[in-house]
Amino acid sequence: QVQLVESGGGLVQAGGSLTLSCVVTGTIFRIHTVGWYRQAPGKQREVVAAIATGGTTNYEDSVKGRFTISRDNAKNTAYLQMNSLKPEDTAVYYCNLKNDYTGRNYWGQGTQVTVSS
Repeated sequence: QVQLVESGGGLVQAGGSLTLSCVVTGTIFRIHTVGWYRQAPGKQREVVAAIATGGTTNYEDSVKGRFTISRDNAKNTAYLQMNSLKPEDTAVYYCNLKNDYTGRNYWGQGTQVTVSS
């Protein structure tokens, strides 16, 4: 079965950095678009960044210039480098895989990111 395991979350002061990882097993990683989403308490889940199979990236406006999404198809792993973190970045961050051929989605369990002011 497909499994996505996120790691790298934690508590960091404002202005600090974290790198999230998403290790994928059970499927052909390179045929999936990868997205990082986040959900803050009381808010809807929102997409933060995405990277297509060809490497094209997209970012939510509030993280442009601060976050970088990347993927290593040889390691079946996606990353989200987060710099200049702000308290409003506090949320549970989820990795998402979308099969480019079937449209099927897969989700990880999430990793908590807390940014203190």
